[in-house]
Amino acid sequence: MNSLIKLELTRALRNRKFLFFSVIYPSVLFLLIAGSADATERIDGTGLTLPTYMMVSMASFGALTAVLMGNSERIAKERESGWVRQLRLTTLPGRGYVLAKTASAAVVGLPSVVVVFAVAAAVKGVRLDPWQWLALTGTIWAGSLVFAALGVAIGYLASGDAVRPVTMIVYFGLSILGGLWMPTTTFPQWLQDVAGWVPTHAYAAVGQAIEQSRAPHGRDIAILVVFFALFTGGAAWLYRKDTLKA
Repeated sequence: MNSLIKLELTRALRNRKFLFFSVIYPSVLFLLIAGSADATERIDGTGLTLPTYMMVSMASFGALTAVLMGNSERIAKERESGWVRQLRLTTLPGRGYVLAKTASAAVVGLPSVVVVFAVAAAVKGVRLDPWQWLALTGTIWAGSLVFAALGVAIGYLASGDAVRPVTMIVYFGLSILGGLWMPTTTFPQWLQDVAGWVPTHAYAAVGQAIEQSRAPHGRDIAILVVFFALFTGGAAWLYRKDTLKA
């Protein structure tokens, strides 16, 4: 399995388009949204400035891009090309393939988090305590596993031709509804109520709690745990179904 992880990492790091969208694109969006923002104005209901708020949102968005977009399309295309079927003829266990995909996506997702943090600190002067930087990095990176599981599920659910539009709909829906591109406080009240149950909203809210030096809300943690269980269970079921069909 280690050899497969190294292969997946090599392939991901050689894909310049993937690296741009997962590592550079979130930082560019951060600068576009927060670049001219007042560094002292607070966002209603959060106590955070726009640059501080958007730093966590864009770091979460970058990790989401790496694990969701990276997993779903590659898995679907490898199923159609017969690569997954070939791997089943080796000694590699089925879970090894899924773990290799998840691990490689998670490793590529880490630089996107670090780059957004570096840009926010250097350009917008965001300052946090050392423990907050470490906690934010670990929390956002670990939380991305929720969406890595979703990427695996989509990769086994959709065909090679359909996987991109399906992934894009899910990707943009989660990003917008979760408040990763703009604070949910700008939404109508009914949409804020909906956003409160979206996993990306809970994902960013955990990071924002760390910025506020407080414990995350129990509901946000529960939402992430429930969705992780749902996505993982769905991915496992779809994998077994695909294995039986093969």
